Amino acid sequence: MAHDERRLQVLRAIVQDFVSTNDPVGSKALAERHDLGVSPATIRNDMAVLEEQGYITQPHTSAGRVPTDKGYRLFVDRLSAIKPLSVAERKAIERFLDGAVDLHDVLGRTVRLLAQLTRQVAVVQYPTLSRSSVRHLEVVPVAATRLLLVLITDTGRVEQRVVDTHVEIDHEAVAELRGLLNSAFVGVKLVDAGNKVPDLLETAPPHLRALVGAVSATLMETLVEPGEDRLVIGGTANLARSSLDFPGSVRPLLEALEEQVVVLRLMGEVDPGTVLVRIGEENAHEALVEASFVSVGYGSGDRALGGLGVVGPTRMDYPGNMAAVRAVARYVGQLLAES
Repeated sequence: MAHDERRLQVLRAIVQDFVSTNDPVGSKALAERHDLGVSPATIRNDMAVLEEQGYITQPHTSAGRVPTDKGYRLFVDRLSAIKPLSVAERKAIERFLDGAVDLHDVLGRTVRLLAQLTRQVAVVQYPTLSRSSVRHLEVVPVAATRLLLVLITDTGRVEQRVVDTHVEIDHEAVAELRGLLNSAFVGVKLVDAGNKVPDLLETAPPHLRALVGAVSATLMETLVEPGEDRLVIGGTANLARSSLDFPGSVRPLLEALEEQVVVLRLMGEVDPGTVLVRIGEENAHEALVEASFVSVGYGSGDRALGGLGVVGPTRMDYPGNMAAVRAVARYVGQLLAES
């Protein structure tokens, strides 16, 4: 076996032991616990080289070594493949998510499930509206001069607004308006839909013009600015369990999660199928330098609707967390594609 390959095995063993025990790892323990096929002296030499190369380091008070961010990065990059979850785990995901009644419920359950599976903080982004299309527009009379306008996107998002028409509502005209709006907007991307409103005003039949005029400003508002991107966060109590991993304080990380902007920015780069892992200093935000972020896009086909992932200490079970994040994202994508 080449030296490099053997050293990688030693690094893998150090990462696995340190993640499971939180104790710095010595050469003697490695020789006893892992079948590395070489003498403790060779393991000591390999550890010396790994330390020199910056993959492991020695905490002041200990004879053992712990992985550095660079060591975790090499470990993650050299995972031959993410092991799939077991059939039982996949069935549990299915059961847990299957009873969901709407998008809010799907995402709420997803966060709880991810936090349970990984014992980390779970974050799920609402489907990004810029990537959504109009699935249906509903217009419902709610009073003599009042309509409710409901936008349903292909990502399951529902936005509703009340419109004052200032004129008595004719039910037949409302049915015609509904038809007109749906033929103009269904399937249109939200980012393009706002531009179509002025055309609609010009091309509406004369008897519907007043009604189209009444709903046009609200329609514009609903299509162009329907709520900001949001995150659902769960399992923050899991950070208390790993407070030793944040020697300063876990507070800056909690504040960054609360601000959401930091995490949304990290989510901006996700795509379905590719699990991204950012370790320690790779997270360009000071609150996350002692944390790792494992994320992936969820969606239908190759189109990401949003991202989901877990945040925790750099001392985490990367293969397990990557597998859980990927499996849950796949299932959420399927669920939303069917809805």
